Amino acid sequence: MAAKTQDRGEITRSRDSPGVIEMELDTESAKVRTSLKKLAAKGDTKSARILARELVRSNKQKDRLHTSKARLGSIGMHLNQQLALVKVTGSLQKSTEIMKLSNDLIKLPQISAVMREMSMEMTKAGIMEEMLDDTLAVEEDDEIEEEADAEVEKVLFELTDGKLGQAGSVGTELPATETELSEAEADKQMEEYRAQLNGLLSN
Repeated sequence: MAAKTQDRGEITRSRDSPGVIEMELDTESAKVRTSLKKLAAKGDTKSARILARELVRSNKQKDRLHTSKARLGSIGMHLNQQLALVKVTGSLQKSTEIMKLSNDLIKLPQISAVMREMSMEMTKAGIMEEMLDDTLAVEEDDEIEEEADAEVEKVLFELTDGKLGQAGSVGTELPATETELSEAEADKQMEEYRAQLNGLLSN
């Protein structure tokens, strides 16, 4: 019985280990980017922006994971120093630096939860179009919004060999005009861009 409990603990730890989580994040990010390209090819920039935001979040989680792995290595080094000290003094001294590093570590299971949420967003994006407006109405971080827009522009740039979208960071979904457009003109221009994109992709 004790062996089974230990096995379950080892399985749980392996699933939440940094290496496994990083692989899962990479897999999900690849799926999101593939779906994002398909949506951009259809001219569905609203859905593409939803997935782009999830891709940005995934990349940020991966960056935090790398930071955590570095901190874990630092903690391991300090623990080894403490264990060496134990052999000499016979008592383990408290290390404030270890406590600080431990408190700064992100919780790896939370990354798994974020990854699962990203997968759910992928599914919802292709199921109910009427839910898109509600999803877009949710307030997002300015930085995430800008990076999501840039991701959509980059995908459009790649799909059309540079004829639509931009390769660098931008703040709009479609190439901006010099003068401010009315809502009707903006809708008309959107349709024109979609027609251009479809024409480029069909050639």
